[in-house]
Amino acid sequence: MLILFNVLARLPLSVLHRLGALLGWVIYLSSARYAARLRENLQLAGLQCSPSELRKLQHANIGEAGKGVLELPWVWRRPLADVVASVKQCHGWQHFEAAYAQGKGVIALTPHLGCFEVISLYIAARLPITSMYRPPRQKFLDTLMHEGRERGQMKLAATDMGGVRQLLKALKRKEVIGVLPDQVPGNGEGEWVSFFGRPAYTMTLIGRLIESSGAVVVMCHCERLPRGEGYALHFSPLSFDMAASLPLQMNAALEAVIRQYPEQYLWSYNRYKVPRGVLPPDAIKEQ
Repeated sequence: MLILFNVLARLPLSVLHRLGALLGWVIYLSSARYAARLRENLQLAGLQCSPSELRKLQHANIGEAGKGVLELPWVWRRPLADVVASVKQCHGWQHFEAAYAQGKGVIALTPHLGCFEVISLYIAARLPITSMYRPPRQKFLDTLMHEGRERGQMKLAATDMGGVRQLLKALKRKEVIGVLPDQVPGNGEGEWVSFFGRPAYTMTLIGRLIESSGAVVVMCHCERLPRGEGYALHFSPLSFDMAASLPLQMNAALEAVIRQYPEQYLWSYNRYKVPRGVLPPDAIKEQ
């Protein structure tokens, strides 16, 4: 696997994106479950598309998902300077710098949109950041993740209590932490709130971190540019009403970003699954 990653990393990003678009269709046509989930999540998202527009969006999304697979070796195995240089546009970085200057720590929320892996590395080239990640079952993949991500001023924190403590310590040091807010949390770590009109078990961690540290929240998302030209990063400050449901507000903010680039969102992700030990939303209503 390491040899394969190293070989792919030598190819130009434009070539990987063209091959990735083909790979996306191979995956889609070879996995009925994957294809059904992608179609269902897109169709039920309420994107206000005509049938032909929705079909066009679905086809684009299949290709973008494949690009996300084949660009990963490039992002993880190329020198950090090359990855940073692939960012051709950066919008709103001044908001991130202003948040960091407040000296309370920064929570960078990064949805599964575009090449989200680039964002943390871009930040790590400038500021210390600790990013939460879910360790894979395969040891070799975990090693690849650490080698590819822990560069610059980046540290990884696993999705467990030890990892949460790492995040809190980073915020106390007035540093940056990175979190994927649309990742399904474990039992007791979330609540059911709407996401594109459907109940989705959504993490409550962000609210706890804000309350514990007073950290500032910034939405960060990556747009994959056409023809393998690179990436555009977008940073925008977020503020929440702490007296209302923060997970619901967070999902609304995510929806607003995703609606700008729906073809690049990871619709194949099982966002609406019921984690082990969690009562489904219908069962909660019946109680």
